Amino acid sequence: MDHLQAIRIFVRVVETGGFGRAALSLNMPNATASKWVQSLEAHLGVKLLERNTRRVSVTTYGAAYYERTRQLLSELDDIEATLGREEASPRGVLRVDAGGSTASGILIPALPAFLERYPDIQVQLSVTDRTADLVAENIDCAIRSTADDPDLVTHPIGKLVWTTCASPAYLAKHGTPKHPQEIVDNNLPVVGYFSASTGVTQPLMFRRDEETITLGRVRHDVLVSESNSHLATALAGLGIVHTLDFMVRPFIKQRKLVPILTRWRPDPLDVYIAYPPSRRYSTKVRVFADWAATLFASA
Repeated sequence: MDHLQAIRIFVRVVETGGFGRAALSLNMPNATASKWVQSLEAHLGVKLLERNTRRVSVTTYGAAYYERTRQLLSELDDIEATLGREEASPRGVLRVDAGGSTASGILIPALPAFLERYPDIQVQLSVTDRTADLVAENIDCAIRSTADDPDLVTHPIGKLVWTTCASPAYLAKHGTPKHPQEIVDNNLPVVGYFSASTGVTQPLMFRRDEETITLGRVRHDVLVSESNSHLATALAGLGIVHTLDFMVRPFIKQRKLVPILTRWRPDPLDVYIAYPPSRRYSTKVRVFADWAATLFASA
């Protein structure tokens, strides 16, 4: 038995939901695909799939085996691509994780240029403001604002500037603070941003020259855990928001938002690309990382 071939067929059956579709995609007879999987089950001594006349379902053993072998096959494909002709023309699925604002405001608008340059790469973009487990979720790389995960390889790719702003209607109603402390003293509504994973609300931080002010206790009528929703609350006039400049810059130009406390800005946010050590030699990851570094340098 060609063990690797049997694994590839089993994985394809799981992904397509049946032997017929799997066999068609692999250009082989249905009976051949079934025979390979039966040989794999005999080798392992466990039942991977339950078959009946209507459908094929994955057993508990099969589900666990699929998750592990899918990652192994992905890594093997990356290794072969790196060593072979695809070094010059990387191809295959590239799984990328990024936050909502980063995805919609920076990555997606620039993706046409990336795909034109690398037409054989298919980008699978996971968009969430939670911290994904890259290894467990079989993600090739992620755009992160931290480099504190010892299980990942991280490289800095840029810095993003902060801006504090509010809608014209909000400022007309509540007034425009000239100093960060006025936000607390005048009980001004601030739309807070909290972590979806930890529940911790991000404090407001301001810096002017060597002076730093952190406002930990402010009025929060609304709290959100997703970056694009945070922007939407500002446009709706729900409060002051403290967010990344690239998100609000277009709306400031349209006069839908007004920057405030412009002399008070914290240090820029460091941005990193992170990937599992197993993706270290992946050509797809390397070309994406190089492209992202150029992209974020001008964000």
